[in-house]
Amino acid sequence: MIASAVSTLVASFGEVMLRLAPPGFERLLQSPQFLASFGGGEANVAVALAQFGVASRFITVLPEANAISDAFEGELRRFGVDATRILRRPGRFGIYFVEPGANQRASKVLYDRAHSAIAETRPGSIGWNDALAGCTWFHITGITPAISESAAALSREAMQAARLMGATVSVDLNYRKNLWQWGKGADEVMPELARLADVCIANEEDCQKCLGVHVDIDVESGSLEREKYSELAERVVAVFPNLRHLAITLRESHSASHNGWSACLYDGKTFRLSRKYEITHIVDRVGGGDSFAAGLIYGLTQLKGPHEALEFAVAASCLKHSVPGDFNRFTTAEVMALVRGQGSGRVQR
Repeated sequence: MIASAVSTLVASFGEVMLRLAPPGFERLLQSPQFLASFGGGEANVAVALAQFGVASRFITVLPEANAISDAFEGELRRFGVDATRILRRPGRFGIYFVEPGANQRASKVLYDRAHSAIAETRPGSIGWNDALAGCTWFHITGITPAISESAAALSREAMQAARLMGATVSVDLNYRKNLWQWGKGADEVMPELARLADVCIANEEDCQKCLGVHVDIDVESGSLEREKYSELAERVVAVFPNLRHLAITLRESHSASHNGWSACLYDGKTFRLSRKYEITHIVDRVGGGDSFAAGLIYGLTQLKGPHEALEFAVAASCLKHSVPGDFNRFTTAEVMALVRGQGSGRVQR
């Protein structure tokens, strides 16, 4: 285990958005209504960890005197997430629209987040010693550095402060090509952040676009060559020897409704491959990677070792595909039941 199971407090930092989605599997504005909820990679991790019984804190910047900001803080408290280190600044609340896919129709995401409060916040605005007080683990994603130059600087500040305070630092690379518009590309920013991390989470595209590490992997075939992921993991850790763990998710996209789902974990010596799940009736895959990240953090701090952590993370993510919305809605006991093979879907009564 990387951090103590007894005293774990995980803090995450990033942008949260208002999520607007049509009912069911409708297309955008097929009906003149949206279902409103909240979402964002780092917030999703904080909520999932709280569901797993781990103390978690979410750090962000929200618009001041804003009813939506108030509602989000209330939502965090409802899940048991510490919301006391949220900064209020001028700006707007970001929005994203998601159209869940089905069968051969892919899911679509549209962003409306320019000039959000966090994107406009300058470096030095957050007192990291207070924001990270008591934290044993700090988590961030590559989404926040993508939204603006100042957000990238804030991300770097946060990771540096967390390291100085002795926390384990994890980064989920989460490459989003539509967000990197402020002047620098992911390959110019993310390598520096990866060098500040102890744990890195990625898929094959993240490794290529963010870290510049390439292996010939055909992700469009629907069937993945797992031995290639061992080579990819070795190459990444060779370039970033600071990484104590590298997790790579393996998604086989047969259609929007049917994915094969598994992952691997490499610690510089041992390459571990998880069980594979066939998810045949996906309800909502958004937030699945964040549930994986939260599951991995939980596993590395609370379970016996890396293999148990990997299996827990993959199972947690698998279950997230079965519910709408960004947030994980499953407890540790429910995830462990799937790890033990109780995934038949039989009615529990």
